[in-house]
Amino acid sequence: MNYFLHESSYVDEGAEIGEGTKIWHFCHVQKGAVIGKNCSLGQNVNIGCNVRIGDGVRIQNNVSVYEGVELENNVFCGPSCVFTNVLTPRAHFPVHGKYVRTLVKEGASLGANCTVVCGHIIGKSAMIAAGAVVTSDVKDYALMVGVPARQAGWVCECGKILGESLKCDCGREYVLSDGNLRLR
Repeated sequence: MNYFLHESSYVDEGAEIGEGTKIWHFCHVQKGAVIGKNCSLGQNVNIGCNVRIGDGVRIQNNVSVYEGVELENNVFCGPSCVFTNVLTPRAHFPVHGKYVRTLVKEGASLGANCTVVCGHIIGKSAMIAAGAVVTSDVKDYALMVGVPARQAGWVCECGKILGESLKCDCGREYVLSDGNLRLR
């Protein structure tokens, strides 16, 4: 085993865990899940069947990543953030594997207690504020706040909020084209 697994956690047979990943207290990684290298799963994290998680992902305490959700490389999931995977759930009409896909692209950050309603794409390096509720697709580098989440600005790949010049203190510069931000 080339990853750390706390003695209180479980990894089901058929799950794949990348080298250098750390799985802390009371976690469960279900069958068919694939977790990349150098990830960190905080206390009480559940990774559903067949979930795909890239390299360098940080999932804080009390997060469940359900089947149908994919996290690309270097995604950050804040404490108690929520994913859904069914739009109209009913206890007496289970969907049995028919889940709505959600994709969180590389470098995106999801704040504490935010909710991502299934069926949407969170863009590259986007920042979802704590407590926000995402009900639509999110553009690359967008800063999203509120309920429902609305765009309140742009953020740099490094995480700093960008001003009107779209230049960051870290040296990165961006250009706005057709309503989308990209690196210059």
